[in-house]
Amino acid sequence: MNAFRSLLIGLVLFASAAIGATPLTPGLVVAISDGDTITLLTEDKQQLKIRLAGIDTPEKKQAFGTKARDHLASRIFKHDVEVDLRKKDQYGRHLGVIYLGGVDINQSMIQDGYAWFYKHYAKDQPKEEAQRYAKAEADARSKQRGLWADPNPVPPWEFRKEAKDQARAAKAATSYRF
Repeated sequence: MNAFRSLLIGLVLFASAAIGATPLTPGLVVAISDGDTITLLTEDKQQLKIRLAGIDTPEKKQAFGTKARDHLASRIFKHDVEVDLRKKDQYGRHLGVIYLGGVDINQSMIQDGYAWFYKHYAKDQPKEEAQRYAKAEADARSKQRGLWADPNPVPPWEFRKEAKDQARAAKAATSYRF
């Protein structure tokens, strides 16, 4: 089934390129920052910081954060991949979908239980891709893969908000007015 799926994805990518879609950017993965951010060395020796589009993984200090990074590294570190670059985010990172041998790595991070489908940004994705990602998350949840084995997994966007709220509260507690 995986070989068929890889072939199907490869054909879709080929057809997209043939009808004028943005060509894929090939390169070597030279660094993994966390479960959803990599550094790609392109063929012309440029380094691109790429945030995996459509997913969000646990933060480094969060449960499963290190496991998500390690899982992504085990899949693509020091591998030649292709990237469907979408746009840049507010931090200057490229948003993109990573492909290894025709396999959508972003989707596989969800499927393997190391990422959430980032529904907040689904409007920025092709509809078919968003549907695949939603289905992959539902499947990982139902089979309790990876972070879904945790009885109460905390989405990273909630973890980040809580950390900011705590930092604000700590700052306010140390601010005195006389």
